[in-house]
Amino acid sequence: MNGKVHIMDHPLVAHKLTILRDKNTSVKDFRELVSEIGMLITYEATRDLLLTTREVETPICTTTAPTLKGKKFAVVPILRAGLGLVDGVLRMVPGARVGHIGLYRDETTLEPVKYFCKMPKDVAERDILIVDPMLATGGSADAAIGFMKEYGCTNIKLMVLLAAPEGIERIQKSHPDINIYCGAVDEKLNEQGYIVPGLGDAGDRIFGTK
Repeated sequence: MNGKVHIMDHPLVAHKLTILRDKNTSVKDFRELVSEIGMLITYEATRDLLLTTREVETPICTTTAPTLKGKKFAVVPILRAGLGLVDGVLRMVPGARVGHIGLYRDETTLEPVKYFCKMPKDVAERDILIVDPMLATGGSADAAIGFMKEYGCTNIKLMVLLAAPEGIERIQKSHPDINIYCGAVDEKLNEQGYIVPGLGDAGDRIFGTK
């Protein structure tokens, strides 16, 4: 199965992303918007969750109605910026487990190195949603997807707020089976590896560290 890129075509996502891009948006508002957009993209990323039915008694009568089949689900943020998206996902899928992957870039090889990883014990049986606000060069997402495959995970999706064409190309080349869900695809990367026009450093803006 070849993965696809799903770009949100929704006025609320577009509007909220514009406020995120504004350099004058406060840390509080930025953090809340990241969570809200994450919730909206999760709505689309979970469209293929399986349903079954159960009997329910309404105030009028007894009927058979759809309910989630109970397939196990986990959200995996890439530390640290990915943490900003977790609450939005959990508001849509409250029963999801949360795994964490911490990565840093080796200054010599420029490759991502895993410094922290904590997963649910049954993670290989779960549908995985890896979350990170930005898909820039694609290095961290590429590595995170690879780590989850090493755990035995077979149903993995990537969710980001903004993506650069370079990052999308890298993921599609390294992991052609992965579906990517993003709020928007921007123009390019600059020489420093930032997405243009982008929104700056998402981690710094979420946590107020700059």
